[in-house]
Amino acid sequence: MALASKIMTLEEYLNYDDGTEGFYELVNGELVEMPPESEWNRRIAMFLVAYFLQRGIPFQRLTQKTEIVISGSRATTRFPDVMVLSEELVTALEGARRSTVMLDMPPPLLVVEVVSPKQENRDYRYKRSEYAARGISEYWIVDPTGQKVTVLEWVEGLYEEKVYEGDCPIASPQFGVLNLTAAQILQG
Repeated sequence: MALASKIMTLEEYLNYDDGTEGFYELVNGELVEMPPESEWNRRIAMFLVAYFLQRGIPFQRLTQKTEIVISGSRATTRFPDVMVLSEELVTALEGARRSTVMLDMPPPLLVVEVVSPKQENRDYRYKRSEYAARGISEYWIVDPTGQKVTVLEWVEGLYEEKVYEGDCPIASPQFGVLNLTAAQILQG
């Protein structure tokens, strides 16, 4: 739900404080209040963080709710459910006053979005094009309602997708064939 009729710049948004604990994204210059996560979505995100830790990815390279600035004609920021950062991006974020991946920083290696009920267009359509414009090489869409995981790989300017359901092992362009299935992720 957009809050203000005024279009904000990225700088105005980054300095915005309404004195509440509200959680906001900036979408095409409009301030949008984000609803609290469902327990199922939170559990899926935590499961993935734990899985990547077990695979040996250092905790500094795993993040939840780190903001990413998306390039476009109007300012947009997103808060992916899980991100895997490169070493270069970890270094770029050190000392930042805010956990925000700015446009002059390298993109994350992997972005994972867990689809919220009635928000399918946001994750399958809008964020897909936004993350593509940002040059994110791998984007997962975890869909609890659809009982599938879509893995998108950035190839020559477009995302190519592979959909995983049930017990088929997920193949990650960044991390290879994983000992992980859609069924395991979606158990929430």
